[in-house]
Amino acid sequence: MAENRTPRDNASREKTTRYVYKPSSALPDPNPEPGWEFRYIATHVLGQSMPTNVSSKMRDGWEPVKAADHPELMLQGNANGNVEIGGLMLCKIPTEKLMAMKEYYDTQAQNQMDSVDNHFMRNNDPRMPLFADRKSSTSRGSGFGTGSK
Repeated sequence: MAENRTPRDNASREKTTRYVYKPSSALPDPNPEPGWEFRYIATHVLGQSMPTNVSSKMRDGWEPVKAADHPELMLQGNANGNVEIGGLMLCKIPTEKLMAMKEYYDTQAQNQMDSVDNHFMRNNDPRMPLFADRKSSTSRGSGFGTGSK
């Protein structure tokens, strides 16, 4: 009787890929365009308009994305035709301009850290020196973990 049985893996159903659920994003991503970076900019917060935020971003070089240019977002256009979702407007900026802004703010942050370090080290006393290495290390005492008593 046992000779007539076929192995289980031969009799199993076809190997198919299972669907893996991934929740949808609250803000859809546009199709990437070479040379452009996309970001959502706040136009309203808690129902209050934020014209100064939008104005400053426009002066920085961000441009509103037209709904007609990105039909993959499947959104109905607003009165002005921009892509807007829940008080956020999709904008784009040339990549080289965004990299220049990043470099500027990285330099600002580094200058602030240098200033804090200089102020900290100004209080240095040779009798009890201050350390500003910003490095950490761990060490174990002798005999730890060797099994000796």
